Amino acid sequence: MIVITGGTGKLGSQVVEQLLRRVPAEQVGVSVREPGKAAGLGERGVRVRRGDFADPDSLASAFEGATQVLVVSTDATGETALRHHVAAIDGARAAGVKRVLYTSHQAAADDSLFAPMPDHAATERHLATTGAFTVLRNGFYASTVPLLLGQARETGELVAPADGPVSWTAHADLAEAAAVILVDEGRFDGPTPPLTAPVALDLEDVAGLLSGLTGRTIRRVVADDDEWVAGLTGHGVPAAQAAMLLGMFRAARRGEFATTGADLEELLGRPATPLAALLG
Repeated sequence: MIVITGGTGKLGSQVVEQLLRRVPAEQVGVSVREPGKAAGLGERGVRVRRGDFADPDSLASAFEGATQVLVVSTDATGETALRHHVAAIDGARAAGVKRVLYTSHQAAADDSLFAPMPDHAATERHLATTGAFTVLRNGFYASTVPLLLGQARETGELVAPADGPVSWTAHADLAEAAAVILVDEGRFDGPTPPLTAPVALDLEDVAGLLSGLTGRTIRRVVADDDEWVAGLTGHGVPAAQAAMLLGMFRAARRGEFATTGADLEELLGRPATPLAALLG
């Protein structure tokens, strides 16, 4: 059995759907904090069990009988993120899971300027000590881009701090790649190559795409870091979250997210989804 954590989340739910195209439903399970939200999957034959990284005792049942578990990383950062990921990994091993997979990031590194990246790196190190594993080095989720646009469609200006090229990658593509890797157990041992779109775009490029989609000129405006953070906090964004978001731009302009490759498209057997298709 293959168990997906966060089976009702944005990525996990799509991995489940891709698996159901490839294997019988009785071979798929989900570990979710609220089983009621996965009732529809249960009706289709998927095994639904409660599993909460913050409640490690719940994971024994969630992972029971699984040969593979895909641990989808949480939205938390810092010590909380690492504690949750370690609980999931150790829970899977305690349940006798043969291979644990983890959704990491192409830029996972201790010295990254973006807070989630050191968390991924620390999780990867722990996972590597526990047995057979695969780390999915996912590209930066393209769903982030609409959040960066602000009022650009209305004002004609895309205002954000200085950035750098990012290989924006669709959730759907990464979910399909994860399913392919899960079904073909010997495909990768250890970290995968970067699973990214074949091109990296900065916000100047994004403004150009948006101009073509809207039929009006969208101008890229570079904001001062401190003024941009002050604008966020002035609109109620917590200071810690604003600082983390600024870290994303600082990491991008250092080139942390610029890596591209053909490995994702080779896994999919088709072109990756272009960012323009996701913004339209």
